[in-house]
Amino acid sequence: MRQLKALIMVVAAWCCLGILVPSADGQGKMNPKMIKRGEYLVNSIGCNDCHTPFKMGPQGPEPDMTRMLSGHPQGMNLPPSPTSAPGPWIGSFAATMTAWAGPWGVSFSKNLTPDKETGLGDWTEENFVQAIRTGKDMGKGRAILPPMPWQSFKNMTDDDLKSIFAYLKSIPAIKNKVSEPMPPAQPMGGK
Repeated sequence: MRQLKALIMVVAAWCCLGILVPSADGQGKMNPKMIKRGEYLVNSIGCNDCHTPFKMGPQGPEPDMTRMLSGHPQGMNLPPSPTSAPGPWIGSFAATMTAWAGPWGVSFSKNLTPDKETGLGDWTEENFVQAIRTGKDMGKGRAILPPMPWQSFKNMTDDDLKSIFAYLKSIPAIKNKVSEPMPPAQPMGGK
C-alpha cells in the first residue's frame, strides 16, 4: 500500500511539473528525455529569437523570459505595414522582434505556450508536425508567413518535431492573444 501511495505521489508530481505530455494517440505519457531534447532543439534553432518578446536589458535588447515563447504581445497595436522599400530592403520588424513587415504584409509571432485559448493548448502532436511540414497553420489553415523558416524546419525528423512539441506543451502557459496577420499596405494613390 505504501508503494502505491508513493507511485501516485510521483505521478502527481510529474503532472504538476508539466511532464505529462500528449502522445500521438491522445493518451498521456511521461517522457522527460523527449522534453529535454525538445528544449535543446528549441534553444538551438532560435525559437526565442522571434517568439519571445524582446525588452531592453543592461546590454541592449534581450528576450523577456517572463514571456517566454508567448508571441507578439497582446494589445501592442502597430500601424499598417510600410510599403515595400525600394532597392534591396524588403522588410522591417518591431522592437519586440515579434512583428515583421514585408511584401506579405505584417506577420506576428505565434504564442507557442500551451495556453488553451491563445496558444498551442488545443493542438495535437499531429497538428504541429503537419504545420511544420506543410507551412500551414495546424497543418491545414492559412499559410505560415515570413520570417518563420518552416521550409528549413520541415527537414527535421519526426522525432525532433515531436520532441519540440513535447517541450512546448511542458512550459508554463501564458495567456496572450496574438494579432492576426495584416495585409500589405497599398502605395499612396495606388491600388
